[in-house]
Amino acid sequence: MKRILLAACLVAAAVTAPSAWAADHRLTLGVIGDVPYGAPQVAEFRTDIAEINADPAVERVIHLGDIKNGSSRCDTTYFEARLADFEAFGDPLVYTPGDNEWTDCHRANNGAFLPTERLDTLRRLFFAEPGRTLGEERRRVAYQSDAIPENVRWNQARVTFGTVHVVGSNDGQLPWFGDRVDPATAQPLPETRSERATRSREYTGREAAAVAWIDDIFDTAERRRAKGVVIGMQADMWDSFPGSVLTAFEPIKAVIADRAERFGRPVLLLQGDSHRFLVDRPEGMPENLTRVVVQGSANSPREWLRLYVDPKSANVFSCENVVFRTGAVSACPELLAP
Repeated sequence: MKRILLAACLVAAAVTAPSAWAADHRLTLGVIGDVPYGAPQVAEFRTDIAEINADPAVERVIHLGDIKNGSSRCDTTYFEARLADFEAFGDPLVYTPGDNEWTDCHRANNGAFLPTERLDTLRRLFFAEPGRTLGEERRRVAYQSDAIPENVRWNQARVTFGTVHVVGSNDGQLPWFGDRVDPATAQPLPETRSERATRSREYTGREAAAVAWIDDIFDTAERRRAKGVVIGMQADMWDSFPGSVLTAFEPIKAVIADRAERFGRPVLLLQGDSHRFLVDRPEGMPENLTRVVVQGSANSPREWLRLYVDPKSANVFSCENVVFRTGAVSACPELLAP
């Protein structure tokens, strides 16, 4: 364990201790996503974790979802193995789910699971202690509810951090059952009315929760006069891949844009999903918001993001990519100034 967890330093309200909030030193976090992808990366994941653990500056790690690729099975035994990996992080680990581990699990090659059942399993395993991070050094975080424990928030280095459960596959709105085939006719079987209603109920509730949680993150930041806000999610809401369907993200984009503009100070949006490292200011977002998409999947070089938070800096946020195995470092493009 990299640091001794002092229970007396944890506040009952599930927020970061005041000393952590008041600290004006530069905070360092590790950010990863879309890993491990496939058997070779699963075999190497503990080595990836050890490399991040070996960085003495890193104080917390964020995983932006997709703990498997889109063509492998969603078995509970696989989830249990990844949970064991997550517990090997020396620092507190915050994880927000991706589409590959639940909403895409209806695919035949994923095991033909009901996505809502897989989501229930993820919550039971990875969020068994709502309000606690994963990793060897567990820390308290605020969480939205027992029903949606994956939406969390914490305050550190005068910045408010939060994760919001928003995923690819058009945030779960793509049909879950359209890839089945009628054995008698060899024709695709359409989604039934009951199946469509199940999907609609899940998405509608989770979207309302996401919107409310984004408001909560910014409300907290404004109340505490935070120097900045960081929001992490799995979905790349501006994915440029041909054929990507992005209609479900409009309400989330609108709320983030509105609250970021009203907040007026630097806002950092962290995303995975599309796998290629990118720093930009997406269309429709205010001048004080910067988006970073982390490198992931099988893309080369394999990298993790070292995110710096400096409350004394005007821009607050900066970053660099670290290549696994070689340790080579490349500076991120300068994060867009507010």
